[in-house]
Amino acid sequence: MSAMIDEAPAGFDWTRPWQLHPQVSLRPEPFGALLYHFGTRKLSFLKNRTLLQIVQSLPDHTSAESAWRAAGVEDSQAAAYQRALAVLADSTMIVTREDA
Repeated sequence: MSAMIDEAPAGFDWTRPWQLHPQVSLRPEPFGALLYHFGTRKLSFLKNRTLLQIVQSLPDHTSAESAWRAAGVEDSQAAAYQRALAVLADSTMIVTREDA
């Protein structure tokens, strides 16, 4: 677990609860999904179905880590999903939830 902390992208707190931004639309696709932010007009791609599953389940979990663990992400793969979620957070596709 400490390796995941050491590799976590700066500015992305994977211990916090996250959700899609209210202005983001998610469209599942065979390759993963398309995300469109109506506020910023940015388009993002989720490049695999596991990342799609994680993003869709964020509201059901108390942390990003809980979401990727529930999706079956191995510790050896966690850093890649942390980076992907950090990119989504940096572009405000996902935002922290204050309810947890």
